[in-house]
Amino acid sequence: MADLDGLGRTSDWSGVRVVVAGFGISGYAAADNLLFLGAQVTALDEATSEVKAEQAELLETLGATVRLEPGATAVLPDDVDLVVTSPGWKPTSPLLAQASARGIPVWGEVELAWRLRDPERPAPWLAVTGTNGKTTTVQMLQSILLAAGLRAAAVGNVGLPIVEAVMDPEPYDVLAVELSSFQLHYTHSMSAESAVVLNVAEDHLDWYDDEPGGPTGIEAYAADKARIYERVQRACVYNHEDPATEAMVAGADVVEGARAVGFTLGMPGSSSVGVVEDLLVDRAFIEERASSAAELCTLDDLASTAPHFVANALAAAALARAHGVSQQAVRDGLRAFRPDGHRIAHVAEVDGVTWIDDSKATNPHAAQSSLRAYESVVWVAGGLAKGARFDDLVVAVRDRLRGVVLLGRDRQVIADALSRHAPDVPVIDVGADETGHPMERVVDAAAGLARSGDTVLLAPGCASMDMFSNYGARGDAFATAVHAHIDRTG
Repeated sequence: MADLDGLGRTSDWSGVRVVVAGFGISGYAAADNLLFLGAQVTALDEATSEVKAEQAELLETLGATVRLEPGATAVLPDDVDLVVTSPGWKPTSPLLAQASARGIPVWGEVELAWRLRDPERPAPWLAVTGTNGKTTTVQMLQSILLAAGLRAAAVGNVGLPIVEAVMDPEPYDVLAVELSSFQLHYTHSMSAESAVVLNVAEDHLDWYDDEPGGPTGIEAYAADKARIYERVQRACVYNHEDPATEAMVAGADVVEGARAVGFTLGMPGSSSVGVVEDLLVDRAFIEERASSAAELCTLDDLASTAPHFVANALAAAALARAHGVSQQAVRDGLRAFRPDGHRIAHVAEVDGVTWIDDSKATNPHAAQSSLRAYESVVWVAGGLAKGARFDDLVVAVRDRLRGVVLLGRDRQVIADALSRHAPDVPVIDVGADETGHPMERVVDAAAGLARSGDTVLLAPGCASMDMFSNYGARGDAFATAVHAHIDRTG
């Protein structure tokens, strides 16, 4: 077996036999760059598509072995030195379990990318994880870094695969890196310049099983999130409103001199960023932080003043300031930023009722953050709950609920929580029928519940794949149904 210790960009990869498990975007990028380095690559996946078939043909001409068919990942080949896995694969999957039993290292694409950084000019990583808000925060951070005149990219769980960024012939100045818990699970040596865990709540409990005599699913999930702080060089940024994130920082093994920096929606103390009246301010990265604060921007500079959006802006600003970015660049970057679709997106306002698409709210924590941005809400919810519970959410927002419209496979989980904690809130169940136009029924039901001054909010708290191809398709269907309803009713 090849010695992988110290293996990096300038190493001799010619004798290294690598299995790439999963042939999605990151899997293809890993295989392609490993071939470029001279490794012997076998790529395996249970599914194929026209795009995958074309990519496989290209890699095969470069010397790779590619198998895209049912059963391709059932057995780990002989004579393997390293497995590079796609992040969604559970450690208990047959291929990875066999690798573990044989003592073969398993890396994710993130670990591979970290080892392949340019040894002479490695771009610092500003790393972001959390149950919710990762993509928005990373995109905000990228906008700030670009406003500072830096060559920067949003990479990882969003945008460009990290391995593509680190292997780019034109080096980046800095990378804004979004990392999921799955990616962090398979990351072992990363040492980010600065990092943040935005929040931690129940999610992906279908991936993280309770272990008899071991950690619960949520404990294992949180432990993977906490890995982002290990070996941080400059700043561990945490959420004052989420004590779990501060505990993660306290337990992290960081580079000597690294600081803990908090963000809060309230008035910040020393070594924190926060909000004073209508200003986002910095009391962490100024010389007189014990007695003064530096203005970063105003709330009016942001695309939304929803609390979770402001929190994301503060986290992005803290990471940028830790990197040495000016106050003006923070303001300019946040002022220029506009969120992707299906994130608290305004759809329409008719007869005093506002319709909002937050289809990206795919777990209870995200839905709760969205619901708390509005005073009186008709909540549209349901889908695939992924093992999550909704009791805490309902308790937190029940006084805001005008009514609830439920759809999707696991809608009964939400209905039961409403029955226990908000029995007086009207609930309409439109079912899980994928035929016809389910969102038209949802919108008609929501319109019947809404009153002038209310917000009808699609914040499902669930994944979408039971009825839609993805959360974007769900949001599009909602917006289309809203406009159709308006056209019909005048």
